Amino acid sequence: MSIAVRETNLAGVPAPKRGKVRDIYDLGDTLLIVACDRISAYDHILEPAIPGKGKILNQLTNFWFEKFSALVPNHLLATEPEDFPASLAASADILRGRSVLVRKAEVIPFECVARGYLAGSAFREYSRTGETCGIRLPAGLQRADRLPSPIFTPATKAESGHDENVSEEFMAAAIGQETSDRLRHLTLEIFGRGGEHAEAQGLILADTKFEFGRLDGEIVLIDEVLTPDSSRYWEAEAWTPGVEPASFDKQYVRNWLDEAGWDHESTPPVLAPPVVQGTLDRYVEAFRRITGKDPIL
Repeated sequence: MSIAVRETNLAGVPAPKRGKVRDIYDLGDTLLIVACDRISAYDHILEPAIPGKGKILNQLTNFWFEKFSALVPNHLLATEPEDFPASLAASADILRGRSVLVRKAEVIPFECVARGYLAGSAFREYSRTGETCGIRLPAGLQRADRLPSPIFTPATKAESGHDENVSEEFMAAAIGQETSDRLRHLTLEIFGRGGEHAEAQGLILADTKFEFGRLDGEIVLIDEVLTPDSSRYWEAEAWTPGVEPASFDKQYVRNWLDEAGWDHESTPPVLAPPVVQGTLDRYVEAFRRITGKDPIL
C-alpha cells in the first residue's frame, strides 16, 4: 500500500485553501487543485487517510471531463505536472496523478443533484413524507427502488456542515430562470449518459452531484465528476428493491461508522485497517469498471 497524502504544503506558492478532500492553490488567473487522500463522512474528516484515493478521484474526474467535453465545456487547462507553471516543478512527484491546473471560474453556488434511485437521505425523507426534496413520489416505493424517471434536486453549497436541499424555484430566484433551466438540463443529461456507461460495465449510478461555474459568460463543469465521493455506485447484479445493494462509494465507510455506534457528533473512531483497505479496493474496482484500466497509483 502506498503512503497516504493527507495534505500538501507546496514550496514557492501561497498556502492552499483546504476542503474536505482537496487542497486548492490560488495561482492568480488559475487554480491548482490537488486531490488528497482524506476521506470524510457525516461532515467529519476521518483518520487515517486512504492511500491513493485522491489519485483515483482525480483521474476518474478527468476521464469524465473528456467524455462529456462535447456536451459541456469544463475548467481544465492541464493534467500533467510538466504542463504546470515552472514554480511547481519541484513538486512534480507529489502532484502527478492527483492534481489539475484549471481556469478560475465564477462558481455557481448550488449543488446540482440528480437521483435515479431512492436511497440515503432521499429514502429517509420519502419514508416520512412521501416526498423527496419537495418532489412528490409515487406511493409504495422501497429503499433502492428505481424512480419512474430521474429527478433534479438542487442544494445550497455549504462551506461547512450539511448542504441544504432547495426547490428549483428557489434556485431560479437566486440565479435566474434561464440559468436554472440550463443547469437542470445539463445535470440530468450528464447523469443519464453516465448512468448508461456505468450500466454497460455492470454498475448502477444511483445518484450524484455536480458543480458548475461560469467562464466568459459560459456555463462550465467544474470540481469532480461522477466519482465514488460524489456519487452512489451499486453492483448491478446485487440490486434488489428493498435492500441496500453492494456499493462502490463512501457508504461502505458510513455503514462501518454506524455499526461502531458512533453518534456522528463526537470525535469519529479511527478506521480499522480492513476498512481502509476495503475502501481503497472499492474505489479501485469502480475506476477499473468505469474506465477499463487501472488507476496510476
